[in-house]
Amino acid sequence: MADIRKVTEYFAVAPQIDESDVEEIAAKGYKTIIANRPDGEGGVDQPRMGAIRTKAEELGLTFVALPFSGAPTPEIIERTQSILNEAPTPVLAYCRTGTRSITAWALTHAGQGQPEEIVDAAADAGYDLSSMKRLL
Repeated sequence: MADIRKVTEYFAVAPQIDESDVEEIAAKGYKTIIANRPDGEGGVDQPRMGAIRTKAEELGLTFVALPFSGAPTPEIIERTQSILNEAPTPVLAYCRTGTRSITAWALTHAGQGQPEEIVDAAADAGYDLSSMKRLL
């Protein structure tokens, strides 16, 4: 069962999912899945994006591969913003723990004068982004 953590009405994050989670994700109304975890990062036992993509597309979901390691680069933030602007909602992004995904989401809001709201939304989903507040 996927550990889906709702951040906003239109965006949620989860730790690593596998293809068996995709039906549950679709049943909960998610329309887009963003994969932020590179294949093989967790070794040979890590679920692969290809199998998750196949299952998602079979169920009519949009699947976007945007894997990255470490902190999101400006290019990753820009691409995340583009996906969030264009993809069917709600969107579920996943990585190993969900932290990379929520960090990329938070940084798409940087400079919009909402640091408290962003940090609070992340905290409500179980992620402490308070150290990023000055960047937001």
